[in-house]
Amino acid sequence: MHIFKQLHQDTTSKARLGLLSLGHGEVETPVFMPVGTNGTVKGMFHEDVRKIGYKLILGNTYHLYLRPGLEVLDQFGGLHSFSNWDGNLLTDSGGFQVFSLSGLRKIGEKGVTFQSHIDGSKHIFTPESVVDTQKVIGSDIAMCLDVCTPPEISHRAALEAMNITHSWAQRALDHRKALGESFRGNLFGIVQGNFYEDLRKQSAEFFNEMDFPGIAIGGLSVGETSEQFSHYLQYTADLVTRDKPRYVMGIGSPDYILEAVENGIDMFDCVLATRMARNGAVFTDDGVVTLKKAMHKFDHGPIEEGCTCRACTQYSRAYMHHMVKTGEMLGGMLATEHNLTYFHRLMENVRLAIRENRFASFKRDYLARFYGK
Repeated sequence: MHIFKQLHQDTTSKARLGLLSLGHGEVETPVFMPVGTNGTVKGMFHEDVRKIGYKLILGNTYHLYLRPGLEVLDQFGGLHSFSNWDGNLLTDSGGFQVFSLSGLRKIGEKGVTFQSHIDGSKHIFTPESVVDTQKVIGSDIAMCLDVCTPPEISHRAALEAMNITHSWAQRALDHRKALGESFRGNLFGIVQGNFYEDLRKQSAEFFNEMDFPGIAIGGLSVGETSEQFSHYLQYTADLVTRDKPRYVMGIGSPDYILEAVENGIDMFDCVLATRMARNGAVFTDDGVVTLKKAMHKFDHGPIEEGCTCRACTQYSRAYMHHMVKTGEMLGGMLATEHNLTYFHRLMENVRLAIRENRFASFKRDYLARFYGK
């Protein structure tokens, strides 16, 4: 199944424009995807997420499986209907969340057993059950169950984890095919291999040969150094086929996003924009502004001139400072709308720079201003 079309290749880098054709409409790439872990982008109405311009958001299989649970989602015909979201939905496999549970989970060839972080109840995810769960959710893009590993593990441990990931991927793909038209979502594979070049190469070649409509580059943004991230992002991206959409999970700072785009990555997501907003930190072209600082107490101006969000068009920095200082939930809501508006505009500017074959200079100038270097 072909869901991706490359529209233009930047002449100054490996950045490219593309179009994703999904069950709930087309999506221009490169694309940043807001995270809606529990079926909502925290602090936002879905209609406002749509108005900003987002057509693809994330849900989390692990959290949705536990709450509200598959029976509820099935009764409502999936998460789109349950949450009143008519755009596209990507769900991760839950692999990263289970990885984060550490002592509460055990990985085996069959799958992964884990204890709920909510009530301690025991559960098992298999490659097949995770596909079934995402079928109930109604995911437009579903991720395979994989083994996520931290940096600095041994080559032997990384090899074992990669082999399990490959085995699970084949089982998930077989199960997806057996479901046929009853599951309309697109199943993506996830390249692993930790921070070992030979394993990364082996994993990329494995997934290139498989019948997945898209490929994610996993095992990045898991606590490694920025130098490791840069090296293994570029190394792996050069190995993964460019015939399919390519996705790096969990990156959300402007420098990481632009580096991913520069290496031909089409999709990325992160909780950073929304989490920072709830803590009173907002993005501008001149860097991150901390609204709690006293310097904003008498500031009549907006967070950023020209921004179209409600925080900037209807309120002053002084009011935002007051909202954040007093812990009013409106402060976090307005800051979230601002940050998501900011990242949507950033991606529009990124796509324009690619279209005009000037992405390399755009990246250089943007980062120099944002980080003040």
